[in-house]
Amino acid sequence: MATRSKDLFDDSVMTFGEHLEALRTHLWKALLGLGIAMGLCLWKGDIVVRIVQRPLEAALKKYGNETKLLDDLNSDKPMWQALWETLNQDPESINRTPGEKLVPSDSLTVELPAAELHSALATATGKPLDPLPEADQAKPVALTFKSPFFSELRGLISQSEKPVTLKVEEGFMTYLKLSGVAGLLLASPWIFYQVWMFVAAGLYAHERKYVYVFGGMSLALFLLGVVFCYYLVFPFVLRFLISFNTSLGLTLQPRLSEWVTFAIILPLMFGISFQLPLVMLFLERLQIFDTKVYMQNWRFAVLAISFISMILTPADPISMLLMMAPLIGLYFFGVLLCRYASSSAEPAAAT
Repeated sequence: MATRSKDLFDDSVMTFGEHLEALRTHLWKALLGLGIAMGLCLWKGDIVVRIVQRPLEAALKKYGNETKLLDDLNSDKPMWQALWETLNQDPESINRTPGEKLVPSDSLTVELPAAELHSALATATGKPLDPLPEADQAKPVALTFKSPFFSELRGLISQSEKPVTLKVEEGFMTYLKLSGVAGLLLASPWIFYQVWMFVAAGLYAHERKYVYVFGGMSLALFLLGVVFCYYLVFPFVLRFLISFNTSLGLTLQPRLSEWVTFAIILPLMFGISFQLPLVMLFLERLQIFDTKVYMQNWRFAVLAISFISMILTPADPISMLLMMAPLIGLYFFGVLLCRYASSSAEPAAAT
């Protein structure tokens, strides 16, 4: 006696009208989920804006007020050491020396050698003062000055470390744009699920198995590319671009809407480029290329990856390497995927 399949879609035989009704149902469910996600992101859109602004503000705080920066290639530290220190440095401590305490916003603390302060006091009073012990002459003396001007100055410096808007409505429109993108991303699993529930009813069991395996792999690779760009590539890209403006004597005032576009497109390109292994597998299954061709032409592949990385990363060689290195690794992962992924299942033999 044949064993009954437990697959959810094995008994799904529908007429054309029933397919249209199913499409309408899944479409409304997807739109309802999208509307809820959009509303949630509009309600908490300020969190989304802060997340997108964070890399830019950290870079402006770290590099924006410096007059001279060393290029990554001129640093005496290894690349990965510099990368680790960049990622683990607290932005709040960048402009403070070790042991320095925070002072009120309307106060300013300066340090002078005791000998200089002693000499200045003697000159100002016109009276000779007792000489300082030699051991105390080099000791620093902290003086605190208080004035409303210092608070205003700190406010100006703080504003220079944030992106600007050039139109009255720009902040609001950027808020809507980011909330819309975030809502679409938040609702995308639910939307894909509704699409899948409609499409899967017309697929064979082995076809659904491929979608489960390679669809999940595609999503993981895409998220890996986005996270890699946000946490590893952005610091180097921003460092180079800000330092380049500084070297030309330009005052950088990044515009919020333009940064948002850049911050959306670059991670998207990384997420798409990380689909390389699946593209290689797809071409292999179509018998356009095979594993032997991939291995014989790996040098040309590395050259092509290097050129694409140079085009997609508008920054110094270190940023290009940060895109090129994982793509080369993904290329050889794609070769292994083509070699070991099962291709023996045929539609006619599937059960």
